[in-house]
Amino acid sequence: MQRLARSGPFWFIASCFAFASMWVMIRYTAQSLHSFEIVFFRNFIGLLFLVPMMLRNRGLIRLDRMKVHLGRATSGFIATMGTFYAVANAPLATTLAINYTAPLFGTLGAVMVLGERIRARRIAALAVGFVGMLLVLRPGHLPMTPGIAAGIISAVSTGYSIVAMRSLVGVDDSRAVAAWTFILTTLPSLAVALFVWTPPPPAVWPLLAGIGAAAAIGQLTLTKAFSLSEASAVLPLDFVRFGLITAAGVFLFGETYDALTLAGGALILASTIYLAWREAQLKRQQR
Repeated sequence: MQRLARSGPFWFIASCFAFASMWVMIRYTAQSLHSFEIVFFRNFIGLLFLVPMMLRNRGLIRLDRMKVHLGRATSGFIATMGTFYAVANAPLATTLAINYTAPLFGTLGAVMVLGERIRARRIAALAVGFVGMLLVLRPGHLPMTPGIAAGIISAVSTGYSIVAMRSLVGVDDSRAVAAWTFILTTLPSLAVALFVWTPPPPAVWPLLAGIGAAAAIGQLTLTKAFSLSEASAVLPLDFVRFGLITAAGVFLFGETYDALTLAGGALILASTIYLAWREAQLKRQQR
């Protein structure tokens, strides 16, 4: 067990199960509450899990990286709002396939904003990923619903959030990276939730608690995985999450998916895996 605890893939697979279970609970809870209200409870309950950990480990409370934490929290807030709305209002596998484009948007943003240079193979991987996105969305043939639009906004925001998280876990403790996200987004999410507030029915409270717990566990295990392993070593395992969520959509919610949607999702994930592997390879060459 101690050997597994030092394994990035082990923690990444744990995050896959945590986030897949969270999506299922979001879909059930959205039958009673607006997705924006669910985001607040996700943040607040997750905060209850993480703040005691921060107080027991005072060394985790550092303010010198607050600018980066604020940037990640802002993008994470937008991404979470978009993701929860998409999960509640769009097919699960389609939402996840769109979510997989986040690293593609992150790479593209690094080129356009930071002036990062990429060569032919990474350009080809980007092209493959966006072809996969076109297969999933099929503009002109499938309707651009609010849920799908929210998924795209979430993917763009997550692209920045991933870059910020990768820069933070190299310096800060992975537990602090996860905790600050909840600390900085709970009040803003409450402000948005008040516009759509409905008192949660008693039967929904266990689901809300489960969402908050799954979110906290997912964030902790994901940042732990990235702190122990390069992204290229763990991202291929995200097929676990794709399989779990697709199965949940089919067997729990009666969703159906055509071959193009599944093929597009596979292309997107394959391109993000290659980009992560190529980035790690280039870093090793530089060292």
